[in-house]
Amino acid sequence: MALPRSTMTDKNIVDRTRAHRNPDVARAVRRTRDRLSQQAGNPVFDRELLKLHARAMVNTALAIPLLVMVVSVAGLLVGVGMNMAVWALVTITCYGGLALIARKVDRTEQSDLESDKVRRGFLLGHFVSGLGWAYFAWLGCAECQVEQFPVLKAVLLLLVIAATAIISSALSGALAVTFALPVGVFALSIAMSPEWLPVETIMAALLIISLPFFTYVARNLHASTVMLLSFRAEKDGLIGELETAKAMSDEARRRAEEANLAKSRFLATMSHELRTPLNAILGFSEVMANEVLGPLENQTYRDYANDINGSGRHLLHLINEILDLSRIEAGRYQLSEEPVTLESVAEECCHLMELKARNKDIRIIQQFEPHLPRLFADERSLRQVALNLLSNAIKFAPSGSEVRVRVGWTAGGGQYVSVKDNGPGIPDDEIPVVLSAFGQGSIAIKSAEQGTGLGLPIVQGLVALHGGEFQLHSKLREGTEAIAIFPAHRVMEELPAVPHHDKAAVAGGRRR
Repeated sequence: MALPRSTMTDKNIVDRTRAHRNPDVARAVRRTRDRLSQQAGNPVFDRELLKLHARAMVNTALAIPLLVMVVSVAGLLVGVGMNMAVWALVTITCYGGLALIARKVDRTEQSDLESDKVRRGFLLGHFVSGLGWAYFAWLGCAECQVEQFPVLKAVLLLLVIAATAIISSALSGALAVTFALPVGVFALSIAMSPEWLPVETIMAALLIISLPFFTYVARNLHASTVMLLSFRAEKDGLIGELETAKAMSDEARRRAEEANLAKSRFLATMSHELRTPLNAILGFSEVMANEVLGPLENQTYRDYANDINGSGRHLLHLINEILDLSRIEAGRYQLSEEPVTLESVAEECCHLMELKARNKDIRIIQQFEPHLPRLFADERSLRQVALNLLSNAIKFAPSGSEVRVRVGWTAGGGQYVSVKDNGPGIPDDEIPVVLSAFGQGSIAIKSAEQGTGLGLPIVQGLVALHGGEFQLHSKLREGTEAIAIFPAHRVMEELPAVPHHDKAAVAGGRRR
């Protein structure tokens, strides 16, 4: 599995377990949590519930008046009398007033609503509309049979109670305020009747029981409405939080792009400015150290000249690595691709590092698979990859140990170069750090031979430019293995040999 490319720029290991939140995001999260904690009784929720109730009343403003008109017309047809017409006029007028109140509330901005005042107005309107139903519950019918009319009144009251429980669920208490009086009047009319018939008594009891039942239903619908509002508040809060985070991310990206552009301009300018005096330092220090213009009588001066030359070369190497990494990150590193034998490149790098390994009493063991076909790659990049991996392995391998270099096939048909040492290893949590620019692990920091921290990021970038992947496997006190894998499409197929008779035919064609 390939390791993710790290973009961290920390020189040393830092604790990344603590969460760092921007103050703006923290404030947005607090506001969201406050909205989610709102319950019934909070002004924001109360105003929204009143708006929902007003909208429901406006949308169903014609339902109950139409039912009243149908019942009154039916009553007139069966000869109930003008009392039904009076009841219908009173009830429709009451519902018309309630609809006007709801329409006014629906058209008012939610922030401008006075929740207590609007709630009292709605409850008063429902109570007045209940007076019409109380009048209906008290109506009698001398022309009808006694068993029929009270049952019809009870059924109609049940229907209206059920409809009101659904329509007015957003306004708690509206159902009880509207129908407590009508149900009481109906029960009283039955109780005052000269004869208690079983049907009338059952219907009165049914109405009395139905009122708390539908009140319970309306209360549950009210709780569901509050929950839906809470979910909507959560959604709005999350959207606001995402918008805040997106704005901050866009701003951070813009600043990062500006900083990266400034860095690229700085490196492009300073590379030439630094190389010019460095060439003079290297040249003059080398002349002095080699005593080209005459002997230096003081040995300390010669040592100083060698130190100046070595420091200048180190600084030049560091500048070249920084420029290489900057070009890789900017996507401006140009590959000069040609057929290259990975085995030959690795072997050449082993010979170059042989002296450094011998000085630390380290053996370089080469394990190359024979007859590997060539890769279509940048030879300079392959050499830099192998040298960086070998240099790191020799740097951290203990004296008297060995460094194993392998080149061979991958399971997918590509080729790889692997460098393994038995040094102190790298902890798992430090692997992203050592793969970052200028990043060094704790062992590298404590080591007397410290580097720049650019070797592995350059290797990772060069391998990625070839379409491959870089893997780093390490265990504490067991060693580290770095593997650069090149994809199968980089491997060039070998052409078959030309038979002898074909060679003769080609030669004869050329003579003709």
